[in-house]
Amino acid sequence: MAEVMDAEVEVTQDDWRENLHAIGKKEGFCEELGAQHTALFVERGKTLIITFENLDHVYDRAADRMPWGYGFVESRGWSMLGMMAHDWTWYRDEAVWDFFDRLRDEGFFEKFDKVVFYGASMGAYAASVFSAAAPGATVILISPQATLDREVAPWETRYRKAWRRDFHTRYGYGPEMVAAAGDVHLFYDPRNTMDSMHAALFRSGNVTKYRCRFMGHRIASLWIQLGLLKPIVEACVDGSLTPGKFYHWMRARRENKRYQKEFMQTLEREDRPKLLIRYCEAVLARRGAPHFRNAMRAAQKRLKGKK
Repeated sequence: MAEVMDAEVEVTQDDWRENLHAIGKKEGFCEELGAQHTALFVERGKTLIITFENLDHVYDRAADRMPWGYGFVESRGWSMLGMMAHDWTWYRDEAVWDFFDRLRDEGFFEKFDKVVFYGASMGAYAASVFSAAAPGATVILISPQATLDREVAPWETRYRKAWRRDFHTRYGYGPEMVAAAGDVHLFYDPRNTMDSMHAALFRSGNVTKYRCRFMGHRIASLWIQLGLLKPIVEACVDGSLTPGKFYHWMRARRENKRYQKEFMQTLEREDRPKLLIRYCEAVLARRGAPHFRNAMRAAQKRLKGKK
């Protein structure tokens, strides 16, 4: 069993990288892919989970300083390939493209009974495009971007830092790359205009879309609060997730404080005072919530002013 770094010990990023390489040497491999990306492979069972995230987020995660899901994946006996970016690169780097080409050509993915690509936002974009290296894989996409190509998505204005990167060449366009995958599970908030437009570009028949209303862009963090991220991932992996099961699970969001606040703020933005008052009353009947009481009073004043 690999040893993660003690969160109480002050370590530099160089120390931390050395630890990742020690784990890779002992358990699988760890490779630096150019200057901006790292790949850590830990071999366990015949299911391989490939995750994508920002390396700085991994380092800042004091709990274990390991790629997302490291403990979760290990506890299931799955193998893991954790892809980490040192910047907001969207993994648009020839070193990463060559890495996945090599894994494909060497038959790396064929050693596993099931291959799963997972990511959120930038990581979801990467999961979608690199799934093409392992046809038939399961793909889990949370708030994905289809591309940041200015010719295809000129309406996407959130990620200016990545506009200069090449989205035209290998592993470029998510909706095309997932066409050879097995089941593709795409989660997004249809009320988030940008995310909804990206989701609309994924049109192949193997894509199932799950609408996560009022959850915003950071859907996975809300699932963590609800205790649902792991069950959802597991259901995607074993093939048991259905829209019916998913929306049944999502009923739990109604009691979540963050979800309630986002719903309240949406009603405020849309200037729907009557519905806002009823919603605030429902929340206040369950718990003390000064923000909701203030919002309700403000809505009542607006209604009086319209008379």
